[in-house]
Amino acid sequence: MSAVRQCVLPPAPILPCLAPDPAAEIPLRPRAAPAASPTDDVMPLALALYQPDIAQNAGTLARTAACFGLPLHIIEPAGFPVGDAGFRRAGMDYLDRVAIRRHVSFTAFDAWRRAEGRRLVLCTTRGAVPHTGFAFAQSDVLLLGRESAGVPEEVHAEAEARIIIPLVAGARSLNVAIAGAIILGEALRQTGGFPG
Repeated sequence: MSAVRQCVLPPAPILPCLAPDPAAEIPLRPRAAPAASPTDDVMPLALALYQPDIAQNAGTLARTAACFGLPLHIIEPAGFPVGDAGFRRAGMDYLDRVAIRRHVSFTAFDAWRRAEGRRLVLCTTRGAVPHTGFAFAQSDVLLLGRESAGVPEEVHAEAEARIIIPLVAGARSLNVAIAGAIILGEALRQTGGFPG
């Protein structure tokens, strides 16, 4: 019988979104800041959701980000309020342990990540490079598109890399939360980013 390792993280802050107009920021309830660690100067991988449609998938990805100590970025508009019951149910008490930053638009998000010097890696069914053949960097932002429509052409054009999860012939796509977890696992493996 194998032991199950429980994810226990300190509470993390929800960060304000970055927007050209500060009045356009979307407020979230403040959280206690996590304790400083020796690697605070290193930017961890980040997950970003482009206008997510389904609260449960976004909540599942928030929980995933919490378990690996990563920030989650939500690019508005989302198809649900972030306080939605489905989002909270899927994220459970892990939502209190993840830093969530909401951006009022892709433009605001893109300005933030460029200012941070982060590479945008788009996870897409139209990707050219399999996720296992891609060289991830510790400061990458992994962008997942809408469940219903992916991302528009202008977002594709801004991405420095477009990766895909190889599937059997005839399979169109995976659930976005499953796809995000698979790609995040490979990125963490390559960058030595798994906790402990």
